[in-house]
Amino acid sequence: MSLKVNIIGLGIMGKCVAQVLLRNPQVSLTAIACLDENNRNYAKQEYGMKDTYSDYHKMLAEQKPDAVYIATPDWAHFEPVMACLDAGIHVHVEKPLATDESEAAAMVRRVHETGLKLQVSFNHRWLAPYHATFRMIRDGRIGACLMGYARKNNPITVPTKMIPWAKDSSPMWFLSCHDIDLMTWWFDQDPVEVKAFGVKRVLKEKMGWDTYDAMQAMVRYAGGAFATFESTWIYPESHPAMPDSFMEVVGEHGHFHLDRKMEAIEMSTPQGFAWPRSLLNYQVYDQWVGAFPSCINSFVDALVEDREPYVTAYEGWRSTAVLEAAHRSAESGETVRISAPPV
Repeated sequence: MSLKVNIIGLGIMGKCVAQVLLRNPQVSLTAIACLDENNRNYAKQEYGMKDTYSDYHKMLAEQKPDAVYIATPDWAHFEPVMACLDAGIHVHVEKPLATDESEAAAMVRRVHETGLKLQVSFNHRWLAPYHATFRMIRDGRIGACLMGYARKNNPITVPTKMIPWAKDSSPMWFLSCHDIDLMTWWFDQDPVEVKAFGVKRVLKEKMGWDTYDAMQAMVRYAGGAFATFESTWIYPESHPAMPDSFMEVVGEHGHFHLDRKMEAIEMSTPQGFAWPRSLLNYQVYDQWVGAFPSCINSFVDALVEDREPYVTAYEGWRSTAVLEAAHRSAESGETVRISAPPV
């Protein structure tokens, strides 16, 4: 079986998606839509892509793919996702599902109505330590989860040099969404309220951006557990971690610590000290390995096997609901209640 697949958005993540799909024998990558002409030319040269589009509506109409991978910026997911679902096309969408809770809820309802498959690219679930933690929690190894903590912090080079749309995002949207998904997956509870704090100083003075330097949010869940999420992207450029990532879960009679900032390799050179990354997306000979390609290929398997994806639209809604509430709380200073689940 060969699935006809298209990509919308060819930035950093879109290029990574293409590298994986081109090596999947169950997929025919037939077209890419991207606003940037340079990226469209890149697709033609690097991937031998015959059909590229600046308008994804035209691509969907002419190509009629089985599935589409959406790798647009965080806030630009809703319209292409809904266009695909309305056209009867399965969707894999980059995290977060949306940056607006009502948009995320609308996508959940549309998936429910159409019976189509949608997977959110929370690829950290495919990292063995995180999945092992999930399994051991489900097996009752530490009893019921009571409390959690997660930190995901980046050097300032990430917003100022790597992400062209960082001024319209925040460290929590960009980083904490992974941790919120993992913690909520482990707890298996809906979030109900959020109290958050944030500071806007360094990037405002350095870049003139009205975005947060750092944020912390405490989330309470329906089953009584709670978790604190921390994120910043103003570490000095000299910091070796990208990101500095740590998680903790405390249960009734045990705990888990997951320290992933080093990823097993420590390196020093005349240019500095570093912890090179290799666990998420790394090329070994002619194949891409790690959590990211595993996540993408798992969605392809879900289509071939006609099963539900492992990260559903509903789970994407839970993360977006927490993130939107955290930003509202940081702005207002109030505790924010999360809306009732969409289905």
